[in-house]
Amino acid sequence: MASQDDTTQHKDQLTFDDPVTRHPDITPPVQHQPKPGLDAELMPTTDRGQTSYRGTGRLEGRRALITGGDSGIGGAVAIAYAREGADVAINYLPEEEEDADLVAGLVEAEGRTCVRIPADLREREACDAIVAKAVEGLGGLDALVVNAGRQTWSEAIVDISDEQFDNTVRTNIYAMFWICRAAVPHLQPGSTIVMSTSVQAYSPSETLLDYAMTKAAINTFAKGLAKQLAPEGVRVNAVAPGPVWTPLQVAEGQPKKKLPTFGQGQPIGRAAQPVELAPAYVFLASPESSYVIGETLNVNGGADSP
Repeated sequence: MASQDDTTQHKDQLTFDDPVTRHPDITPPVQHQPKPGLDAELMPTTDRGQTSYRGTGRLEGRRALITGGDSGIGGAVAIAYAREGADVAINYLPEEEEDADLVAGLVEAEGRTCVRIPADLREREACDAIVAKAVEGLGGLDALVVNAGRQTWSEAIVDISDEQFDNTVRTNIYAMFWICRAAVPHLQPGSTIVMSTSVQAYSPSETLLDYAMTKAAINTFAKGLAKQLAPEGVRVNAVAPGPVWTPLQVAEGQPKKKLPTFGQGQPIGRAAQPVELAPAYVFLASPESSYVIGETLNVNGGADSP
């Protein structure tokens, strides 16, 4: 009989167990990182599927570009896509090289290609170049995950500077538009786009006004683009995560006093780990979701969704 340690060690996303206790109910210590934040320095560390995601060949031969693919949800998606058989290109900020090293190593350990594209996507030229480098490095493109995001908490609207507002909008909305516009001409029938929106699009926190606004815009953009591209055989969908433990939260993403109880208000009683989001992105990129178009898949631990 396997010991408890053996059982835990070999658990993956397909293991049948209690979702309440599948991952620990974390109580993160008050901590701070400068933007953009690193998984490598997060306490406690995250589960991006390093040892807990098992592939089943659902994305065999696919070529995917993932923005924000070095850490958090994007890192988990990159690992999952590689284990499902895809080659990936990951975009990230140059300051996130340490996290990108880990993800790229895990992708390549699966025998898959990992194209690394450090770049700040707040400028149109950078977004165009990111897509061009992904297409060149992968030999084409048939899956796009628009995931990179910027989140900064503010007590009141008067505390949101023009600089903060501009950086949030350029990262979350402008870059989404530029990346999609550059990628669409490369997408053949059967290709997919998956965007990261948020529960904030429906139930905005009073301290995340600018961030929540952009997530609502992403949701609307995804549904409109889905209708436009559906006749061409290109499917567009979105994932709306609830509270997920990532570096975003400690890099000015949440008030420090809220960190120790982060995610504990969800019906499931805890925050998600990034690996728990990855299967949603795999499903929406795989052919088995061929009739799912313009959907927002809420992965939020039981909170009400519209």
